[in-house]
Amino acid sequence: MPSTELPQQLAARRIDRPVPLRERVYQAMQELIISRQLAPGQHLVESELAEMLGVSRQPIREALQLLNSEGWVDLRPGYGAFVHAPTDTEVDQLLVVRAALEAESARLAALGADEEGVAKLRKLCAQGEAAVEADDIDGMVAANADLHRCVTELSGNQVLLDFVSQVDRRVRWYYQPIARHRGSKSWQEHAKLIDAIEKGDADGAAKIMREHTERTRQSYLEQRANDPEPEEVPVQVRSRRRRTAPRG
Repeated sequence: MPSTELPQQLAARRIDRPVPLRERVYQAMQELIISRQLAPGQHLVESELAEMLGVSRQPIREALQLLNSEGWVDLRPGYGAFVHAPTDTEVDQLLVVRAALEAESARLAALGADEEGVAKLRKLCAQGEAAVEADDIDGMVAANADLHRCVTELSGNQVLLDFVSQVDRRVRWYYQPIARHRGSKSWQEHAKLIDAIEKGDADGAAKIMREHTERTRQSYLEQRANDPEPEEVPVQVRSRRRRTAPRG
């Protein structure tokens, strides 16, 4: 009977699959949207994006299609592409789901976190506090996302981590405009959460996380009420004149 095992020289050979250019452009544009360097409602011009990212217009066009399919960009026939401006309803719904997922993450983390895990949380909390002191918005957002992800990792539940990861980028997007407003209060809440996790207080950790995410949700809605983001951006579209043959 012939062997079903591959020869060693073939088994060791791996096909290197570089990330397609459109995927890298997609990731770059997504980060620009999350960081609000491309603002909600902003008109996205292919030629300008291509020049900014140093690529041709084709991967920009493909990336815009991907971003549109995932709700980051709106494609409007006759007008072009625009950064999606999230409605209050969609933000509210996502943050409610996030609160439920992360409260369970905190509960499980309190039951299973070891000294190393708690130390990592404390380090991330210190980074966030330092970012607040420096008024570093990007640092606050990054540290906040890393700390919340760490809590979910410490839960030990891979399915829960997968679900939280799906909403993580949206949460960063929504958190960006309120990071300064939440400021030190957010990190005081994080410190209390870490204390509960270290003590193994599962119910207390879940309660603190639920209240923490609810305050973030309320802060975002208050910010939107005071400074609403545009949902539609009027664009002047030039009509194309038909060329007619010169009369002789």
